[in-house]
Amino acid sequence: MKPTLLCAFLLSVPTFAAERLPRDDLLLYHKADGSTAHAATPGQWELRRAEVLQGMQQVMGPLPGNEKRCALDVKVEEETDCGSYTRQLITYAAEPGGRVPAYLCIPKTATAAHPAPAVLCLHPTDNKIGHKVVVGLGGKEHRQYAAELAERGYITLSPSYVQLADYNPDWKSLGYASGTMKAIWDNIRGLDYLDSLPNVKKGGYGAIGHSLGGHNSIYTAVFDPRIKVIVSSCGFDSFVDYYKGNIKGWTQDRYMPRMANYLGHPQDVPFDFYELVAALAPRHFFVNAPLRDANFQWQSVDRILNAAAPVFKLLGAEGHVRVMHPDTEHDFSDEPRLEAYHFIDSVLK
Repeated sequence: MKPTLLCAFLLSVPTFAAERLPRDDLLLYHKADGSTAHAATPGQWELRRAEVLQGMQQVMGPLPGNEKRCALDVKVEEETDCGSYTRQLITYAAEPGGRVPAYLCIPKTATAAHPAPAVLCLHPTDNKIGHKVVVGLGGKEHRQYAAELAERGYITLSPSYVQLADYNPDWKSLGYASGTMKAIWDNIRGLDYLDSLPNVKKGGYGAIGHSLGGHNSIYTAVFDPRIKVIVSSCGFDSFVDYYKGNIKGWTQDRYMPRMANYLGHPQDVPFDFYELVAALAPRHFFVNAPLRDANFQWQSVDRILNAAAPVFKLLGAEGHVRVMHPDTEHDFSDEPRLEAYHFIDSVLK
C-alpha cells in the first residue's frame, strides 16, 4: 500500500499571491477569498499547513509522486556481525536511474514473529565518510546514533546524503530543483523499504539526525506522516537569525539553490522553521539546542518552539515537544543523546 503523503493538501491551497503570514501567529491562515482568520479547528489548521508545504516546494522544488516509485531492487553490498545486531551496506532504487546507498542495522532479536520498531538515522555533514559516521565507522564522537539505537533494539536505516562522500547523483537530470528535495525523496523511499520488511514493526517510525541530519529529519517528517517521533540535534533556527540573516550557506546545490533569491532579505523566504515545527504537530518532537552552538542560536530555537506551541495545543498534543540546552558547542553530547533515545522509546516502544 502506498503511503498518503501530506502534499495532497496542496490541492486545497488558494493559488492567488497571498501576503506572507506572520511567523509568530501560526494559527493565522488564508481563507478561500484571500482574507485571513485564526484556525480554531484542526481542519482550519490544515489549510495553513498546506500553505507551509507550498512554501517549502517553492524553494525546494516539487515533491515527487508515485510516478517515481519503481521497484526498490535492494542489493546487499556487504554484511557485518556487530554482536547484538547485523549491519548491512545496501543500495536501493529511489527512482528510475537513481540508487541510494544506506546502512541497515538489524537487531538479532528482530524477527517476523517479534518485529522491532525502526528509526531513520540521518547523518550530519561529513564529506569523507558520510553516513558511516552514524553507524560508528569513524568520524567525530557522539554521532553513532544508528549503532546505539540498534543496540537498544531498533532497526535503523541510514541513507547517504546527496553530494557527500561517495554519493553524487545528478539530481538535476533526475528532475529535482534542489539536493534537499532529492534527499527527502531518498528518505521517503527508505521508509517504503522499511514498510516492506517483515521484521519491522508497522504503525510509525522515528527520525533522528544531527546538524544536516537535524533539519533533514524535520523536512522528511513534514512530508511523510509515517514518521511519528522526530529528533533534531543542532538542526535549525530561523533563517532570519542564522548567521545574522546571512543565508548564503543554504544556497549550495546540495541544499536549496533557489534560496539565493532571498539573499539580503531572509524574512521573505516563503517558509521558515516556525512553520515547519508547527507542521510536525501533533507528533512528538525532541530538540537538542546547545548554548554554545555557533551555527544555530538556541534563543531562536526557543522562539520557534513557543510560536508553534498553540498549534500543538489545538491538536491536543501539549507535552509532545521537549527541548534541552546543554552547555556545549555544536554537538550531540551524551546527556541529550541518551534523553533522545528515551524520548523515542516513549513513543515507539
